[in-house]
Amino acid sequence: MADDDEPTFESAESGASHTYPQQAGEIRKGSHLMIKGHPCKCIEVSTSKTGKHGHAKAHIVALDIFTGKKYEDLCPTSHNLEVPFVKRTEYQLLTADGDSGEVSLLLESGETKDDLNLPTFVQVGEPTDDDKKVVDEILKGVDDGKTVTVIVQSACGMEKIIQCKTSDA
Repeated sequence: MADDDEPTFESAESGASHTYPQQAGEIRKGSHLMIKGHPCKCIEVSTSKTGKHGHAKAHIVALDIFTGKKYEDLCPTSHNLEVPFVKRTEYQLLTADGDSGEVSLLLESGETKDDLNLPTFVQVGEPTDDDKKVVDEILKGVDDGKTVTVIVQSACGMEKIIQCKTSDA
C-alpha cells in the first residue's frame, strides 16, 4: 500500500552539485563564479560603501570560461554566490581531425576519450581567437609527428580543450 505514494527517482546520479556557495564579498579577481547560469572567471571586482539600507554591494565583471562572453553582476557582499567546481585535466592526444573537429584522447587508464571536439567546433556562439590558436597548435603538432598534450577544463558538465603542449618525445 505504501508503495504508491513513494517518490520515484529516475536518475541514478551521485547527486553531487556542480557548484558550492561563497559570499560575494570573498570573490577575488581570477576566482570562478556562476553568473546567470554560466561558469565564469572573474576579471574585475569593485565594492561600494554601505548605503542607506545597510548593504555594501559587489560589482563583478567576469568572462564565461567556455565562450569568453562577458557577464556582469551586482549583488550585496553578504549574499552567497554559486561557485562552480572547475577541473583541469591533462590528456595525451592520439588523433585530431581538422575537418570534422573530432579528437581522440588517451586516458591514464589506457582507454580513449572520444567525446570532445576541437575548441573551434563550439555548440554555443563563435570560437574565440584563443580557440583558433590552440587548434592551429594542435593540428601543427599532429602533422609534425610530435607528442601533443591537451589541457581540458571542465565545469558544470561541460568540457573544453583550453591549452596544448607539444614535445618531441
